[in-house]
Amino acid sequence: MHGNFMNPVDIINKYYKSGSETYEILIQHGKQVAKKALDVAKKVPQLNPDLDFIKEAAMLHDIGIFLTNLSELNCQGKNPYICHGYLGREILEKIGLPKHALVCERHVGVGITLEDIKHYALPLPKRNMLPVSIEEQIICFADKFFSKNRNSFKKEKSVKEIRRGLEPYGLEKVKRFQSWVDLFERT
Repeated sequence: MHGNFMNPVDIINKYYKSGSETYEILIQHGKQVAKKALDVAKKVPQLNPDLDFIKEAAMLHDIGIFLTNLSELNCQGKNPYICHGYLGREILEKIGLPKHALVCERHVGVGITLEDIKHYALPLPKRNMLPVSIEEQIICFADKFFSKNRNSFKKEKSVKEIRRGLEPYGLEKVKRFQSWVDLFERT
């Protein structure tokens, strides 16, 4: 546990204009993912997830989106959207949050392998970007349930919809997501 309280919104305010559409989408999405992640974490107390860290990192996981070019989120950066994870990592590392930074990098999709990066010639640093810690896995899992699309981000996706969305990326991705369903959705 880290003793000093950190407010993720203070960090977001340094990079996003409060009240802007992108800011509102980012905050709303972060809150949805944080709530879902905390609900999930409470189902696996035996894994001892750090709830304060989950709350903070879930709010910050998409901080890099402003550096990407995605009109539906009003982002006019110069990078492809898939880069928002590692760009977020760079932002948070610079301000001394290395663990939070890894969540940014590792939450994209269900994690991206070095093989994926090479095989699909993705514009990413050549390294594995898979969620490792239980907190990283929980946030990555929770994130899959919510779109940042302004028309659908109110609604939580079903496990079936998420699996269907992962299918084009290969069976390995569907299996990784399903392993989290099996771990986190036990009641």
